[in-house]
Amino acid sequence: MVRSAPLANGSRIMIASSQLCRIGRRCSTWALGWTLALAAFCQTANAQDWPQFRGPDGNGVLPTLEHPLEWSNDKNLAWSVELAGSGLASPIVVGQQVFLVAAVGATPSVSFAAGVADMKPKTPAGPVQFTVQSYSLESGSLLWSKVLAETQPKYPIHGSNSYATETPATDGQRLYVSFAAIGLVAALDLSGNELWRREVGAYPTGNGFGSGSSLAVGEGRVYLQCDNDESSFVAAFDGATGTEVWRQARAGKTSWSTPLFWKNSQRSELVTCGEGVVTSYHPATGEELWAISGISASFSGSPATEGDRLFFGNSGPMSSGPLLSVAAGLSGRREFKPRQENEGVAWFKMQAGPGMSSPVSTAGNLYISGRGRLSCYDANTGEEKYRERIQLETVAASMWAAGDRVFLLDEAGKTSVLAVGDEYRVVATNALTDDLFWSTPAIAGKSLLIRGVKRLYCIRE
Repeated sequence: MVRSAPLANGSRIMIASSQLCRIGRRCSTWALGWTLALAAFCQTANAQDWPQFRGPDGNGVLPTLEHPLEWSNDKNLAWSVELAGSGLASPIVVGQQVFLVAAVGATPSVSFAAGVADMKPKTPAGPVQFTVQSYSLESGSLLWSKVLAETQPKYPIHGSNSYATETPATDGQRLYVSFAAIGLVAALDLSGNELWRREVGAYPTGNGFGSGSSLAVGEGRVYLQCDNDESSFVAAFDGATGTEVWRQARAGKTSWSTPLFWKNSQRSELVTCGEGVVTSYHPATGEELWAISGISASFSGSPATEGDRLFFGNSGPMSSGPLLSVAAGLSGRREFKPRQENEGVAWFKMQAGPGMSSPVSTAGNLYISGRGRLSCYDANTGEEKYRERIQLETVAASMWAAGDRVFLLDEAGKTSVLAVGDEYRVVATNALTDDLFWSTPAIAGKSLLIRGVKRLYCIRE
């Protein structure tokens, strides 16, 4: 059953709901369904959807800046709401609805330092409710909440992770969610009614860190990357029916990167970053298009794109891996060799890979965050423009770019705003306090949505 709170979206919607209830004295569930449908229909015109992790193209880039440049707990904060349950998944937006997933009953995530201090994986003391929630973009009021499963997860996770880290996705008609901890992929309509579900299996992860790969959407399909320590695979499902279209087994173990549906000038590709290898698949068939192995360790961040260029790399807490650029049209398998030219690789830089935060590329500038520094490279040549130490705490949230600005959010809620260009220039510094921020923000037109461990914040003038 869908549990709902009263809508606070305007009198016209409430009047429509009361009229529907009077006509024939239909049941309240029927009226609620129509109310939500009318709300979605009436309110989509002024909002720009944010349909998946890192936005419409999965690369964290918007052509123009519409949301505020500056904000705080007292400035340009349209609303904030306390969240039920824990989770690190990003918000997504369709029309005037903001969607979140959460694990109710699980322990909230802790900071990077606290996680390092206690590395032992932990399981909940009792059952966890794996929930989907819908909020009003206008007011922050809860529209509905749906429990998809109530069970105790089989495997433990690290204290800095969550049991709801996988960002949902949408094609504008259906909402797709993944809870890797219990091996569930499901689709709902925008009113919270379940359309289909698939049990794909729950698996142990490296060092008990837990899972983190979000869903991707494209060409009517939903894509799942499930890299784990037992039986890794990538799969595509038909968005309308949930039918498994294809599945490919993968040799590597746990990784946390989200697959990227990359539509370049030559073709569409599904790019996945796994344990030491980056692989591209044909989105319709699962056929392997190309693969580059020999890249150290497992990926946390996802690739960046700009036009027909793809950028990826990886670094861990104690080591720095390579940063690579490839062009659209690549084919075949190859192993990366760090001390020589590599066929199919446009350029590479050693000890330059990003950390947890995914890179972003805009206006010919590629931005990489990791190990307390921000680096900027010429996206075409790989030439380093600058490398500067940043005055931020741990940056787990992925960067985003809007217009001529780049944004970096640290776990303490501090955001550095940089001017796009050849020189390092901070143009604004913003802060939200008394919360923990590991989730990548979402942008819907003039609204910036930032998820903390405690609250969801809407930044808007």
